[in-house]
Amino acid sequence: MPGYWAPLSGTLEPGESQQEALVREVQEEIGLAVTPLAKVWESATARGDYLLHWWTAAASPGEVTADPREVSETRWVTPAQFLALEPIFAGDREFFGKIFPRL
Repeated sequence: MPGYWAPLSGTLEPGESQQEALVREVQEEIGLAVTPLAKVWESATARGDYLLHWWTAAASPGEVTADPREVSETRWVTPAQFLALEPIFAGDREFFGKIFPRL
């Protein structure tokens, strides 16, 4: 949804694993190579029409190059800084407020 701050996301392509989708989506959206580490949570979207799979990943060194068709602005932030951004989705707030601190 335009105007919202959110972690990178996307959908699985046919025959693609979650790990493959993670690598592809990060590369497409911000131009970084990543290595999936662990699936850490699942949640439904705000409207309940999709199930989100939350992963951690290690990013290779490189410059963030946002695809303007997918991303309007990028920032590296701490969980506390993310929670201070407006607007953000309730599920993202739950992840960064409750789940991420326990990882």
